[in-house]
Amino acid sequence: MIQQFDDRNKDIKVWINGDLIHRNEAKISVFDSVVQGGDSVWEGIRVYDGRIFCLDNHLKRLMESAKSMDFRDIPSVDEVKNAIFSTLKANNMRDETHIRLTLTRGEKITSGMNPQLNQFGCTLIVLAEWKSSIFY
Repeated sequence: MIQQFDDRNKDIKVWINGDLIHRNEAKISVFDSVVQGGDSVWEGIRVYDGRIFCLDNHLKRLMESAKSMDFRDIPSVDEVKNAIFSTLKANNMRDETHIRLTLTRGEKITSGMNPQLNQFGCTLIVLAEWKSSIFY
């Protein structure tokens, strides 16, 4: 089943490195590692009735994945939680929500695959969307 657009998502705000940005303006640099080589880790998380399902487990896995890939300047768990809670609050989301939490190795000083080119720290992206169906 192909997912349908939910009109509630037309004006959502997306968290990118500390800024909440309207979905139409949300962008990352072409020099970010996720663009240059798909270099990121991510978690898909659901929100039910005001509760984030297994948040600590998701964050532990995200952090362990980033560390195992030798990411540098990884945001703390508290910083990531703040980003998630701020995004949900800005979008007035408490239920029927899917969070796509993405942590990239970050922006590079120039294109190339060497991780030493990443000198700006990780890029944290929190995308929360309304999803009324569990089948997506």
